[in-house]
Amino acid sequence: MRQIVLDTETTGLEPELGHRIIEIAGVELVNRRFTGNDFHRYFNPGRESEAGALEVHGLTAEFLSDKPKFRDVAAEFLDFMGGAELVIHNSAFDVAFLNRELDLAELKPVTEYCLGIVDTLRLAKDLHPGKRNGLDALCERYQIDNSARTLHGALLDARLLAEVYLSMTRGQESLVMESEPILASAAAPEAAHGKLDLVVIRATSDELAEHARILRDIDNVSKGACLWRKLEQA
Repeated sequence: MRQIVLDTETTGLEPELGHRIIEIAGVELVNRRFTGNDFHRYFNPGRESEAGALEVHGLTAEFLSDKPKFRDVAAEFLDFMGGAELVIHNSAFDVAFLNRELDLAELKPVTEYCLGIVDTLRLAKDLHPGKRNGLDALCERYQIDNSARTLHGALLDARLLAEVYLSMTRGQESLVMESEPILASAAAPEAAHGKLDLVVIRATSDELAEHARILRDIDNVSKGACLWRKLEQA
C-alpha cells in the first residue's frame, strides 16, 4: 500500500481569486512505513502573498522569485504521486488549489491521478468529536514533537501529519505487516512434530468490543474496504 501524505502553502485562501500554490511537499509511506522518498518544491506564483498568509509561512516574493512555475514541475509531481492514495489534512483546501494549478497547466484534476484521498481532518473529527483537530492540537494529543513548527512549512507539516495519521490509524498495522516464513528446521522440535500443548485464551468482552471498534475505524479510513468486516458480515 503506497500513500503520499501531502501539504501545500499558498499565497492566500481563495484559488478562484487568483491565489496560487507556493510550496508543496509529499511524504511517501509504503505499508505504513516512511521510505525517505519525499517530494518538496517551492514555486514562483507570480504574485505577492497576502499579509495573513505571509505571517503563517514566511515565504516572501523575493525568496520565491527564482523558483520554477508550478507547470514546469507538474509532470514530476504527478509522476511522484500517481497511483498512490493521498493523505491530506482538510483536503478540500489543498485539492482546490491543486486542481486550479493543474487546470492552468492544462492537466486533469488530481483525482484522475491518485487512487483516492483520505481527509485526516474528517477522520480526526470522527475520532475526537467536539475537540480541536488542527495539526498542532493533534500533535499534542498523540504526543508528537512539533516544537520545530514555528512557521508553517509544507515538508515539516507533511511529516508531522504522517506521524499523526499513523497514530490515528494504528489499528491498521496488522493488515500490512510483512509476514516472514518460518523454516521447519528452525522450529522447536515439539512444534514440528505436533507435540506442543497449546493453551487457548479466549478474548474478553472488553477486548472483543475494542476489536470491533478498531475494525470500524479501519473500515471508515479504507472507505468500506476492511476485509475482516466483510468476512464477519458474510
